[in-house]
Amino acid sequence: MDQVLGLKCLLCGKEYLPDQVDYVCPDHGDEGILDVCYDYTRIARRLTPDTLRHSSDTSMWRYRALLPVEPGSEIPPLAVGWTPLYPAPRLAADLGLNQLWVKDDGRQPTASFKDRASAVAVVKAKEKGVSVITTASTGNAAAALSGLCASVGQANVIFVPATAPQAKIAQLLAFGSTVMLVQGTYDDAFELCLKAEKEYGWYNRNTGYNPYMSEGKKTAAFEICEQLGWQAPDAIFVSVGDGCIIGGLHKGLKDLKTLGWIDRMPRLIGVQAEGSNYLTEAWEKGEDVLTKPPIAAHTLADSISAGLPRDRVKAMAAVRETQGAYLSVPDEEILEAIPALARGCGVFAEPAGAAAYAGLAKAVRTGLVSPRDRLVVLNTGSGLKDIASAMKAVQRVHTEPYTLPPDLDALKELVTKWNR
Repeated sequence: MDQVLGLKCLLCGKEYLPDQVDYVCPDHGDEGILDVCYDYTRIARRLTPDTLRHSSDTSMWRYRALLPVEPGSEIPPLAVGWTPLYPAPRLAADLGLNQLWVKDDGRQPTASFKDRASAVAVVKAKEKGVSVITTASTGNAAAALSGLCASVGQANVIFVPATAPQAKIAQLLAFGSTVMLVQGTYDDAFELCLKAEKEYGWYNRNTGYNPYMSEGKKTAAFEICEQLGWQAPDAIFVSVGDGCIIGGLHKGLKDLKTLGWIDRMPRLIGVQAEGSNYLTEAWEKGEDVLTKPPIAAHTLADSISAGLPRDRVKAMAAVRETQGAYLSVPDEEILEAIPALARGCGVFAEPAGAAAYAGLAKAVRTGLVSPRDRLVVLNTGSGLKDIASAMKAVQRVHTEPYTLPPDLDALKELVTKWNR
């Protein structure tokens, strides 16, 4: 791992060698989030846009030289990353935009963006020789860790709120995880997971705590820019709960800018549900996220429901340092975005993923983006993760199935009604 220089505390600036600390800066307790620092000169000798152009690796590991893993470490066999970036001309036209793309991370092995971080977690746990990995999650991070662990036979313990969608819990059980359904919120599950990790010595995959998780998530930024021929978009819209995804995208973009592979930083636009808008509030009011107290989070977009975003320091820096913005949208607009996105470009998103598109629509209405901007919307999870919300969404746009007997005359009668 000679490409990694060390770990730097984002609160006090103290630097550590990679083997000095496991997760956080000890001077700040569980809040001392660290950032991974790289030797970009060394990396540039190993990896260039040209070498990538000739690479046969169609996964996130094509960027291995920019990831904090040992050269000989075993990589999980599931194909994580290199998800499609679809042009979306009809969606663009509907919004009065010229160029729009949708990055579909619902195509990951466990159907969410969180596979990127979990792949790194599995590798790092193996490097440390830890027998059990643990995480707290509203569902997607848990399913991602569960699936990646199953692919290599790694034991894991998952903490999720008992209210998590059944589809997500079903994934965990199918993959063979030890599942703890916590009678409380995501924040309650997170705190219990931290206590368990310290008590039993398990490897902690939690975002906003384990600095290596951002490194897995940053690979989406690499892919977006490479898929656009290293011409960075003007802005990227991403839903935000805990803040690790937007923080990871920011880290990836900074890597590319430092290496000279892109000539400017896209604006990062974080989209939150109105009922879980901690970072949007802090952004609009100029509040310090280190002292701002938790809020009571309530939204049907469970993947972005967080009363206290754990990666809030990186998440706020991502927006401030790119001249981006935070905005929030109501659950009703999130639901409406599910069929709009599906019908406009064929991407079926869960509520959290659709929130990014709802945010783009709001940004167009409020003039936050220009029709000339080159824009990317990141879908973070498949609509199959939350069928109950998907059914609510299609009912809102008055789409219902027809019930009829196996009779051609009955079909003809329906077709006649359509044509009236």
